[in-house]
Amino acid sequence: MTATTEATVRPAPPAGGPVPPRRGGTKTAEARRENGAGWLFVAPAITLIGLFLVVPAGLAFYVSMLDWNGTYSPLTGRAPFVGWDNYRQLLFEDGLVRRDFMTSVRNTTYFVLLVVPSQTLVALALAVVVNNRALRGRAFFRSVFYFPSITSSVAISVIFLFLFSGSGAVNALLEFFGVQGPNWFTDSRGVLHEVLALFGLDGPPRLLAETELGGLSLWEWVSGPSVALVTVIALVVWTTSGTYMLIFLAALQNLPENVSEAALVDGAGWWQKFWKVTVPQLMPTIFLVATLGLIGTWQVFDQVYVMSQGAPAKTTLTPAFLSYQQSFAEGSFGVGAAIALLLFLLIVGLTALQRVLLRDGRNT
Repeated sequence: MTATTEATVRPAPPAGGPVPPRRGGTKTAEARRENGAGWLFVAPAITLIGLFLVVPAGLAFYVSMLDWNGTYSPLTGRAPFVGWDNYRQLLFEDGLVRRDFMTSVRNTTYFVLLVVPSQTLVALALAVVVNNRALRGRAFFRSVFYFPSITSSVAISVIFLFLFSGSGAVNALLEFFGVQGPNWFTDSRGVLHEVLALFGLDGPPRLLAETELGGLSLWEWVSGPSVALVTVIALVVWTTSGTYMLIFLAALQNLPENVSEAALVDGAGWWQKFWKVTVPQLMPTIFLVATLGLIGTWQVFDQVYVMSQGAPAKTTLTPAFLSYQQSFAEGSFGVGAAIALLLFLLIVGLTALQRVLLRDGRNT
């Protein structure tokens, strides 16, 4: 008992000697130094984000509250403050501005519904092909499939203008098979309307014609993409699939091989292994590709600017191009900024909805 007490009792420090530091205080000081070093490292990134993202976004929101024509600085106070009138004009007041905005939303909705699934499936198929070890020249095919993604979108848009012209290569190929091709960039017919016409529905039903949503009749909402918009859809799918192919390829190469081998041992065929084993493991990547595609398609601008500028009959008009048009062509920078902010909120909302819908897949 005496030996244990002598071994555990520490001698008191000599009078006037140094006091041992507290371990808790030392940890707090080290944590503060680490936090300070961390903030020092991220300070350049935070500064750049603030200068080139937060500040412009705040200025755009301020401009959306003004009736500003762009001929002077909006910070001078000369521009009349109109509050929420620009948003009210886009969403609730009957007029050309509201009709154009809703038309652009309708067009882009069909654009997104066709482009995002198509480019995701094409990218996944290309990744599976070039990931096959039995394929010779895999590096060559990867470069070929990725090349459209790094080529100027303006140059590719001009090429598509020639390919889909009335006497272009696409119509020549269709004529070879006995099909009369349309005038792609001047055809404003809705694809769904044309399909319904094949079944005898040439005109709108009374209910669809008389019921309006956002200034457009329901018959206009269900028109489908126009023939002209289909060409833009084909262009975007072709140019973006290569980028997403690389994302899928990286994911495929990081999948554990023992799981696939176990499926083969259990007697699974190629399709069963791909659908039941590979695809579930790729769900986080599919979610990433779908999210990037959703954001990119709602922001489509340069292809529309080069190929159609919203024509024919505004069937290729998009919110991004309409924002540019209202600002720089009409001189209504307040309305243009309001369209940009509404587009931002729309993208955020749809991305959050997609996150909820694909939650189970991402957690697998």
